[in-house]
Amino acid sequence: MTQVISFFEHYGTRFLTTACLTLLSVNSVTFAADAEKPTLSKKSEAPKEFVVEQANSTGSVTVGGKRIDYDAVAGNLVVHGKDWDDTPQNADPEAKQLPAAASMFYVAYFASNKSKSPRPITFIYNGGPGSATVWLHMGAFGPKHVVTSNDSHMPAAPYVLANNDYSLLDASDLVFIDAPGAGFSRVTGKDGEKAFYGVDEDANAFAEFVRGFLSKYSRWNSPKYLFGESYGTTRSAVLVNLLQSKFGVDMNGVILLSQILMFDGSADGPEINPGVNLPYQLVLPTYAATAWYHHKVPGPQPELKTLLAEVEQFAMHEYADALQQGGELPADRKQAIAERLHQYTGVPTDYIVKANLRLSGGVFEKALQDDAEVTTGRVDTRFSGTTIDPLGKEAAYDPFIAAVGSAYVTVFNDYVRSELKYSPPWSFRLFADIKSWNFAHQGPGAPEALQQSTNVMPDLATAMKSNPHLKVQVNAGYYDLATPYYQAVYEMRQLPVPAKLLSNIEFKYYTSGHMVYVDQPAARALHDNVADFIRRTDNLTRN
Repeated sequence: MTQVISFFEHYGTRFLTTACLTLLSVNSVTFAADAEKPTLSKKSEAPKEFVVEQANSTGSVTVGGKRIDYDAVAGNLVVHGKDWDDTPQNADPEAKQLPAAASMFYVAYFASNKSKSPRPITFIYNGGPGSATVWLHMGAFGPKHVVTSNDSHMPAAPYVLANNDYSLLDASDLVFIDAPGAGFSRVTGKDGEKAFYGVDEDANAFAEFVRGFLSKYSRWNSPKYLFGESYGTTRSAVLVNLLQSKFGVDMNGVILLSQILMFDGSADGPEINPGVNLPYQLVLPTYAATAWYHHKVPGPQPELKTLLAEVEQFAMHEYADALQQGGELPADRKQAIAERLHQYTGVPTDYIVKANLRLSGGVFEKALQDDAEVTTGRVDTRFSGTTIDPLGKEAAYDPFIAAVGSAYVTVFNDYVRSELKYSPPWSFRLFADIKSWNFAHQGPGAPEALQQSTNVMPDLATAMKSNPHLKVQVNAGYYDLATPYYQAVYEMRQLPVPAKLLSNIEFKYYTSGHMVYVDQPAARALHDNVADFIRRTDNLTRN
């Protein structure tokens, strides 16, 4: 998630309660679980974060009134960049520095399986890029979740950790993964950040992690799913194609939450890309939903879905035509469109005229409730907070992250140590310290990385065409300005696949924001939709 969360701000069984520690010798370094160990000199001893370790524990969760016992593992796998050659004899015996490597932290939950029949396994991660997966872990699908309010700022600690009635463990085993550099994951070695901080580099790291995990836990023949949120959906599109085309790992399904595949459609800063009007159109239904929620829609309050259907039509037809005319749009027509926009967004007509009919996400967040010096949330527009700079043009912060961030970080830091028994000496990082992210992406069939905004729609399309059984579920919140729900609709309509494959895609919508699970009714609906999707696509025979 940014201001894409700033794309650098958000948006990854139980055995005995003992830590099983596998130490690296000074003459070797451990890579992915199925890789060999090349010889390195003593000068190249791995830092402590790259010692492969795991902590085992046990627990139970109640979902739908049914108790599920589980084994949990908190640990790490070490992977390398896409150009790594793991042939032992190619290691440099005189190396003074380890090759670029990422130690990727994960928490896996394996439900007790007395029948010994195969269970699905779902790899889950947040976005950012460079976000820890604490959000999905402690908010959506883990066996425990942090209790937060639906649309207001949480008081300070102590926070409440409770049984997660909507854990996905009833439908699948779960693996929560922190991206390189985030959470307890770390990056090291020569050009380490360059090797992992990019669209293709990041996807390769996750592909190596998935392969290593399947080997370590003998899960190659399990039904397999990817679940990504925000930039995690970007990652999923590249990752599923990489797994299938390069490594021969077909997936049963890809589950996308708060999707962004085509960055040219983002409502964050579209004014710096004049001539591309699509972001203003695709975000308009979210503006309308937000204005509706805050009672800023003038006149009688319509039913939400009726309003959104009307705004979607306006956005793609009348509004699109007006924007395309640019400076040649007649003044009276401009005024008429501005008045329609006011009816849908609640932003004053004269302000919309001055903005040339174009409101970026940051401008809308500041303008909607400006009369009360209140800033509207971005990740979840139901949240509001006191405006920091009343004279500013755009929102100076996101009230949603300020409202719930401390609760997630605090509870996870306690939970991972007290219940998962994992207590490394290095700190937990909510976001990786990414100074530069390589958004250049070389799509399938492209001779080189294209000089344009990142677009991974071709990757997902290629994966669907090469595996016609691959199913996709798109989940989106109406109150999400980071990745507006209608952008996901547009992207899927434009996906370059045959019409017959479009039936492999399904959409689910929620009256919530980017992280739909912070709203309890939406969390239940998300669980039910995802669990049903897995059960329909896991190819397991049930009585």
